Amino acid sequence: MRILCIGGGPAGLYFALLMRLQDPAHVIRVVERNRPFDTFGWGVVFSDQTLGNLQLADPVTAQEISDAFNHWDDIDVHFKGRTVRTTGHGFCGIGRKRLLNILQARCQALGVELVFETDVTDDQTLAAEFGADLVIASDGLNSRIRTRYADTYQPDIDTRLCRFVWLGTKKTFDAFTFAFEKTEHGWFQAHAYRYDGETSTFIVETPEPVWKAHGIEQMEQAEAVAFCERLFAKYLDGHALMTNASHLRGSANWIRFPRVICKSWVHWNGDVPVVLMGDASHTAHFSIGSGTKLALEDAIELANSFKRHGNSDLRATLADYEAVRGVEVLKIQNAARNSMEWFENVERYTGMDAEQFTYSLLTRSQRISHENLRLRDGQWVGGYERWLGGGEAATLPMLLPLQARSLTLKNRIVVSPMAMYSAVEGVPQDFHLVHLGARALGGAALVFAEMTCVSPEGRITPGCPGLWTDEQALAWKRIVDFVHGSSDACIGMQIGHSGPKGSTQLGWQMSDEPLADDNWPLLAASAVPYGPHNQVPRAMTRDDMHHVTGQFVEAAMRAAMAGFDWLELHCAHGYLLSSFICPLTNHRGDEYGGSLENRCRYPLEVFRAVRAAWPEHLPMSVRISAHDWAPGGNTAEDAVAIARLFKGAGADFIDVSSGQTTRDAKPLYGRMYQTPFADRIRNEVGIRTIAVGAITDGDQANSIIAAGRADLCAVARPHLADPAWTLHEAAKLGDVGTSWPKQYLSGRDQLYRNLAKERAVAAAMAGLSAAEVAAKQLEQ
Repeated sequence: MRILCIGGGPAGLYFALLMRLQDPAHVIRVVERNRPFDTFGWGVVFSDQTLGNLQLADPVTAQEISDAFNHWDDIDVHFKGRTVRTTGHGFCGIGRKRLLNILQARCQALGVELVFETDVTDDQTLAAEFGADLVIASDGLNSRIRTRYADTYQPDIDTRLCRFVWLGTKKTFDAFTFAFEKTEHGWFQAHAYRYDGETSTFIVETPEPVWKAHGIEQMEQAEAVAFCERLFAKYLDGHALMTNASHLRGSANWIRFPRVICKSWVHWNGDVPVVLMGDASHTAHFSIGSGTKLALEDAIELANSFKRHGNSDLRATLADYEAVRGVEVLKIQNAARNSMEWFENVERYTGMDAEQFTYSLLTRSQRISHENLRLRDGQWVGGYERWLGGGEAATLPMLLPLQARSLTLKNRIVVSPMAMYSAVEGVPQDFHLVHLGARALGGAALVFAEMTCVSPEGRITPGCPGLWTDEQALAWKRIVDFVHGSSDACIGMQIGHSGPKGSTQLGWQMSDEPLADDNWPLLAASAVPYGPHNQVPRAMTRDDMHHVTGQFVEAAMRAAMAGFDWLELHCAHGYLLSSFICPLTNHRGDEYGGSLENRCRYPLEVFRAVRAAWPEHLPMSVRISAHDWAPGGNTAEDAVAIARLFKGAGADFIDVSSGQTTRDAKPLYGRMYQTPFADRIRNEVGIRTIAVGAITDGDQANSIIAAGRADLCAVARPHLADPAWTLHEAAKLGDVGTSWPKQYLSGRDQLYRNLAKERAVAAAMAGLSAAEVAAKQLEQ
């Protein structure tokens, strides 16, 4: 093949040398606009895992890079006059110029043609002159080729909220250092790390409004550098900060990070593919050190695709590359987005003590979990668990008790409300007793009944339970009494009204579609049907509102009489109260429509009435859809305002879900994908939250609670598969006996204790370290 790489950064150079290694008959040219020793960065960072990938791809290059690396395990976090150090993180730093020179030399040794000081303005002409069979567009963040074929690549470029500048210093840091400094206008943070024997990278970052408030926008480079030196003087030990962007004027070297996502990475000029690679195709925020990692691993995967498929069918080879590499890039970009948003919103977390602030920072990407952090630095995590629990014994965060008004929850795990469609005329059956009773015995602190309807016409389906009759209340009391008499769990009631989503089929039939017969009339904020086949609901009048509010109050009083410990008002998922809050379903022109405050007016009226009827000593939560996932709908910013309104009305917790308000919703699913909404509401509004959505194991729950992203974790589907999910997760993570019901302690508790002891003894006899023992136990 004749391969043309446009752009001589890490992606183009590394792909060129890997393909020459694969087949020396390939003719490969790399064209770069700069000179061989030009670079405008400082040092770059890899994880130990990335270095392992390089070793597998080309041991010679990997060894040269390793010999030039500075390696460290520690992270220092400087915050509010405190320094917190953790270890075991495994980073490597190398100068960007040194890395490029190693790749350039390896390319030349393998016979790759390198052409410097050539600015490519027409890739098609260059490719034709070279006779290229394959063109690699590795021309960087501001890729001309990506712009030229934008209709194919479909780039989505999101310019982010912070300004940052890459600087250097002769102060050599012995740990990856995060330093946070507060000014009269807001917070600045520095990311600093050594990359050779005498130089460190020093990145300064701050939200753009803070940057502007300090006048940096009007400063010359030297003045801005001097400002940073003064701000971070305590960490520099008298060393200066340096810039290598003297070709830029004024504040032009302070940039906003552009997050780049492309729908496709391959464009075809006839039979010649033009493949985006590196920053031209995707970016990931520098706070997880992944830009160079992505570029090199792009090159590795594309070369591996050619190994698997050869070059006889380029379309199949490149389709394989996009399919395989796309998944990995998405994972890294999701983690980078979480990390980037954490640093964009440092102010949100500055109310925390240094210990929790550090934990939040370390786990910000959601790729590092509680147990992963324990494997890295078990001593620090054990100390943090003791600090978090306020006692001498280390306790898993998910097993910490929580006080809510007069109620004490034994741990932080909640069984989410889950529709069972098994009631008869609104009356819960033996099925509900077994379903909820089993989960109460399974170790969770709080078990929620499914959304229970306040009226017959407020049901979602004919199989939904209710609380509009005394018969229903007595049936619920039977279940509540069992939970209280046979377990130490609490039990919660969630009340709601289906609104425009009512009169539909059972969940295992055609979900959300109307009944074939005997449909009942529907109410909603506006006459907007949930779907094309659903009924058009009647827009509620003021009299309707008074009447339905009374139904909610009566249901709350029956829930109290049945003995429930907790009450939740359902204001999410497109049901009646949600239909008022969501702008896509509320088209009213009166005081209950229009602004967010007006749209929340009726749900708040209902909440206040219900809160007044519910016993004062018992907690009450509100479930909201924090994001409609649809154009024109509510966003995370609106969720903060909604939560603030409910907090002002007396809510104790916000149960943070999202979506299901419109059929046009396109959620961005992923593990713990709704937790960032709970995090934001908790730490900006100052109200306790319940995180819910794709929380599947105890390790995730521990991370959420320990980082202060939520106060409770609601787990749904895993509890369907395993009623004793909480007990099993606690045992798996080594905390046994703390949550077992008294009926189970005699046998199963001892079994798990013996099992954990046997594993620990066997591992110790094998000469394993404490971290290796923990890893072995997790593996088993």
